[in-house]
Amino acid sequence: MKKPMAGKKARVFLDSNVILSGLFSDRGAPRLMLDVLSLNLPVLTGLTGRYNIIEIERNLSKKMPSVLPLYQSYLAQIKLEIIPLPSLKEVLLFKGAASEKDIPVLASAVDGRADYLVTGDKKLYASAKDKRNFSFKIIGPAEFLERILPGIFKSLS
Repeated sequence: MKKPMAGKKARVFLDSNVILSGLFSDRGAPRLMLDVLSLNLPVLTGLTGRYNIIEIERNLSKKMPSVLPLYQSYLAQIKLEIIPLPSLKEVLLFKGAASEKDIPVLASAVDGRADYLVTGDKKLYASAKDKRNFSFKIIGPAEFLERILPGIFKSLS
C-alpha cells in the first residue's frame, strides 16, 4: 500500500459522489472525510476536479437548487484545491480505463498529483483498478478513514 513520505502532505482527490454524500449526511465516511479536510490539517490536501464541481452543481441546480448556497459555503470551508478541466489529449490517454463519464475524473486525479482517489462509485473503483496502474490508489471513503488516514498521521509524527 502506498505510503506518503515523512513530511509530505497526502493529496486526496474526492470524487463527486463523496462530496455530495458528505454534504447530505451528517454521519458516515464521506461526511467524516469532509469534516477532516475542513480542519485544514498540515498532513492532508483535499482535491477535486473542475469537472466534478460542474457535475455537482449541475445535479444540485436540477434537483435541489435551494441547497446551492449551503454547498458553496461548505465547499469554501473545505478549501479543496480545484484541478482544471483536463484537455482532450489528456482524456484520450485514459480511453477504456473507465466509463466515458469517469475518464475526466481519472485525468484530473493524475493532473492533481493525487496520492489517493476516493470514490463511492463501485463501477469506477472496479473498472479503473483492473485496467491501469495509476500513480494513485483508488479507494472508498470508509477504507481511507480506517486504513490510510491513521498511517498518514503516524508517518508524519
